[in-house]
Amino acid sequence: MLIRPFDTADLPACARLLRASAIEFIVHESPPEGACTFLRENDEEGIRNYVAAGHVYHVAVDGGELAGFIAIRDNSHVFHLFIDKRWHGQGLARKLWDTARAACLARGGSGAFTVNASNYAVPVYASFGFERTAPTQCVKGLYFNPMRFAPA
Repeated sequence: MLIRPFDTADLPACARLLRASAIEFIVHESPPEGACTFLRENDEEGIRNYVAAGHVYHVAVDGGELAGFIAIRDNSHVFHLFIDKRWHGQGLARKLWDTARAACLARGGSGAFTVNASNYAVPVYASFGFERTAPTQCVKGLYFNPMRFAPA
């Protein structure tokens, strides 16, 4: 498994993985308009815009195929973390998190992070050391759980 910085050639595969994962694990809890908004804001053009805005992406590739990706905003917020379900439970999310976190620290980040975790992802983030900071929220029809990671 190769974990490396995002390249624009990764864009279509990232958008496909995000859409498939979001439909299965996130937006099924949302009203239709919330689901549509999330999927529209996170399609190929949306990801391109996030990259242009400075979000830092890393991808995990296995045999030339995208297995997962992570994006960090402002060196302190986990914006995207999606793993192809064939790779769930194999430690790939943690490897991506460790890589992205180290890159943030190398860029001068404080080591503190936030995330708006889907209900499905709360246990994963908890295993990384994130803690809830508020009850489940709903914004634009999308449910999420504010969480924070404080450096030791």
